[in-house]
Amino acid sequence: MSNPRPPRAARPPKTLKARAIGLLARREHSRAELRERLLATGADREATEALLDELAALGFLSDARFAHAVVRQKQGAYAQRAIADTLKQKGVTADAARAALADSPIDDATALVALWRRRFGRAPADDREKARQIRFLQSRGFALSAIFRLLRDPPGTDDAGGSDDGAG
Repeated sequence: MSNPRPPRAARPPKTLKARAIGLLARREHSRAELRERLLATGADREATEALLDELAALGFLSDARFAHAVVRQKQGAYAQRAIADTLKQKGVTADAARAALADSPIDDATALVALWRRRFGRAPADDREKARQIRFLQSRGFALSAIFRLLRDPPGTDDAGGSDDGAG
């Protein structure tokens, strides 16, 4: 039962292109994100830029496709503002981010209510619970005014006890 694969030290190192394609095979990356990952391994800056240009020309690397993937992944659990911030942090251009958000049916009000129902499902019982719900929803990028509106008049739930008369 011998291992047909030589030990890691005996294998030749992967080329820059092989490393880049390996990263892209796992998931979409923005151009800036992939550049950082490759440069962190000691790659030459000029060679990296040339490779990124080649990968983009071949259609393997696309900020627009990356932006759409991030929007799909985060919609319903994050506000548009939080998704836009994530795309900006990942180095996606403002135009690509705007286009991806515009193509998505994200509605912050609907997402806020759906997330609140999934996560909490009932009005906060006390001020401590209310603060916890507010912090969580704010961490997902929702506006404080929208959160207060939601908690002031929480939507009914499917089970009994969903109607709360003004306390909150």
